[in-house]
Amino acid sequence: MARVTTKYVCNSCGYTSAKPLGRCPNCQAWNSFEEEVPSVTGGKARGGGAGGYGGVTGGKLTALSTVGRREEPRTSSGIAELDRVLGGGLVAGGVTLIGGEPGIGKSTLLLQVADSVARAGGTVLYVAGEESLEQIRLRADRLGVTADIQLTRDTRAEHIAALMNEHRPALCIVDSIQTVTVEGEGAPGGVAQVRDGTSMLTRAAKETGTATVLVGHVTKDGTVAGPKVMEHIVDTTVFLETVGAFRLLRSVKNRFGQAGELGVFEMRGEGLIAVENPSAAFLAERPVGVPGSVVAATVDGQRPMLLEVQALASKTPYPNARRVVVGLDPRRVDVVLAVLERRLDLTLGGLDIYVNLAGGLKVPDPGLDLAVALAVYSAVVGRALPGNVAVFGEVGLAGEVRSTVASQRRAEEAGRAGYKRLIVPPGLDGHAGVKSVEEAVGVVWQTAKA
Repeated sequence: MARVTTKYVCNSCGYTSAKPLGRCPNCQAWNSFEEEVPSVTGGKARGGGAGGYGGVTGGKLTALSTVGRREEPRTSSGIAELDRVLGGGLVAGGVTLIGGEPGIGKSTLLLQVADSVARAGGTVLYVAGEESLEQIRLRADRLGVTADIQLTRDTRAEHIAALMNEHRPALCIVDSIQTVTVEGEGAPGGVAQVRDGTSMLTRAAKETGTATVLVGHVTKDGTVAGPKVMEHIVDTTVFLETVGAFRLLRSVKNRFGQAGELGVFEMRGEGLIAVENPSAAFLAERPVGVPGSVVAATVDGQRPMLLEVQALASKTPYPNARRVVVGLDPRRVDVVLAVLERRLDLTLGGLDIYVNLAGGLKVPDPGLDLAVALAVYSAVVGRALPGNVAVFGEVGLAGEVRSTVASQRRAEEAGRAGYKRLIVPPGLDGHAGVKSVEEAVGVVWQTAKA
């Protein structure tokens, strides 16, 4: 008789252990281990039959040169910002996992997508695992959804796969994957249920050519709850997060496009509305002519944007001056401050320095170094930058200004927003770059006098 070995799996990251642990050594989650009993395997599968592999023969091999080339067809979601994040739209047979905090707008966004696809002539299957059909109807009325979407409360994975095979919908939305159950696999939401349910729905999506979207719960750290293998099974993983008054949809994995794309939305009464010009939105409240304010051209993921870097300097009442950084890498800001003291003879020892990336974003971009340097210098000397200047560039320990990734796209975004003068590293076509922080300071305030 085969021996059954019990193992324990962390429901946060998928780490396995021979015994339950109070704290996961991989993701540091507490009380996250669940018991999982693997299926009993016969002796032949363990190599007891003929040959070293129990008499099992290999499958058919296919040469790469004989495989045809096929571009997967895409369907527009009806929302340009979402299509950007997905790499051009919903892919037939592709599976997308969307995560986000409760109440952030995942169901709202997907109901808008379902309405758009259905009005374009496609059949939409909506699996409501967490809400009643009446609740969905109320939300649809609030959003102005008029298309006829097919709803079901049946969350058994086998039945959902059968519905996909029978009706061949253009889009299937499962809200959420943690409510999907697989027969004989334990309690809903468990490690085995989420993993096997995702695998079964993914297989059905590939067989029927249905674009499938799975809604996933998130942990306290903001990652998708459940075994990490779930993210490896799906084709695309995106996260919806809150930044100030906006919602950001960020792609972290995409087999059919470029990962790192970013979409910006605003929550209104009629649903999530795409922000077509994020740079203008983030700079809408920027004060003009105030010392310590600099417009920086940055790249978040793959998207260039203009953001405001703010700095404030004040005399400290404490023995040790304070350094407060919000939205930027504090270690890089410390390096920039050291360069200002050493290379520009700027006295900062008796000053509290506050540096903020306005708008609530957190961007670990080395290209913001030069903007931080100019913002701090402006705040200390009390001189504002001219209103038509945008800045980007990395600052080295010798005070040199280094080139950054996506320089051309940053410059194009600044030009599109109306910033005619760029303080940038050397080597960018059409722009006279600055080689050092000292040169950048001179160029900025010479421009101010002109």
